[in-house]
Formats: sequence, C-alpha cells, structure tokens
Amino acid sequence: MLNWIWFGLMAVAFVVAIFRGTAGEVTTGAIESAKTAVEISIGLIGIMALWLGIMRIAEKSGLVNLLSIGIAPVLRWIFPGVPKEHPAMGAIVMNIAANMLGLNNAATPLGIKAMEELQELNPTRETATDAMVMLMAINTASVQLIPATVIGLMAAAGANNPTAVIAPTLIVTAGSLIVAIIAARLLQPLFPMKEEDEVTD
Repeated sequence: MLNWIWFGLMAVAFVVAIFRGTAGEVTTGAIESAKTAVEISIGLIGIMALWLGIMRIAEKSGLVNLLSIGIAPVLRWIFPGVPKEHPAMGAIVMNIAANMLGLNNAATPLGIKAMEELQELNPTRETATDAMVMLMAINTASVQLIPATVIGLMAAAGANNPTAVIAPTLIVTAGSLIVAIIAARLLQPLFPMKEEDEVTD
C-alpha cells in the first residue's frame, strides 16, 4: 500500500510539472536532492561510528545495567501486572535502559523479547494486555539521554553546534513519555480485561 502512495505522489508531481512546464526544474531538483542525500549519508558515517562506539563502551562498562537498576523501581510501578521476578520485567528494564542510552540496535531485540515474555502472561493471545500497550507507548516516546542519531545528522549537514539539540530533545521526549504513560493509564479502565482473562501474579 505504501508503495502505491509513493507512486501516486510521484505521478501527480510529474503530471503537474508537465502541465506547468517545470519538468526540467523537477528533474534538476531530484538530481540535486539525490546528491545531497549521498553527501549527508557519507558524512554521517564518522559521527555515527563515534557515538555508537561511545555507547558500546557504556554498554560494556556496565552503565546500562546500572541504569537498569535505577529505573527498575519506577517500572514496577508502571507495570503493576508484571510479576517482579518474571523475565518480562528484566527485558523491559533493559529495553528502556538501552533506548535511553541511544543503543537502538540493542534496544530493538530487547523490546521484541519483552513483548514475547509479556505474551506468555497474556491469557487472550489476540488482544494486547495493559502492560504490552504501556511498553509500546513508552517505546514510541523513545526518551534518550543522548540523541546520537540526530546529532550525527546535524553534524553531517554542517551544523555549527550539533550537540545543542540535546537539551531540547530531553525536554520534548520527557514530555512525550509523561503524556504516553498518563494516556495509557487513563485509557486502561475504558478497555478492561474480562475477569476470567485477568493475569494473576
């Protein structure tokens, strides 16, 4: 479906360009944009390698585990339906800690693992539990202490101070996290699980 949408956009743009007599400008713009994309991608390699290396050092040094210990009590409050010693809680903690440190490559499999573990607690396989919805909401907010990808893109694009984005990003993502958690909590009573389907600790 997405391919058809993109094809439709390109087709409309091409037809409009023909009728307006700007087909040459459209072609030139497409070529220049493709050139710029390649230049940014090549410039992004170095900065991304640097930040991913720093994050990997943080992971190997135990910083992720330390962060996990710090956020575990909060997550037990956010996920009351998940037993404390269940593997799902450990996967959730590690997933969020990896996201906070910008370790997206590590966070993705941990998030999938957390969902698989939460599914084991799910009595109705076709319906997501409150914990699964909450985890999805938190991952969508994607709070990061260091937005390495954005910093890399800004540096590759020639920004004078690419790290200036850190403070605004923290404020915005923290706000989105709070809104996501509140929204998930407020909507949970509107879609209660049946009594026979409730998960017991």
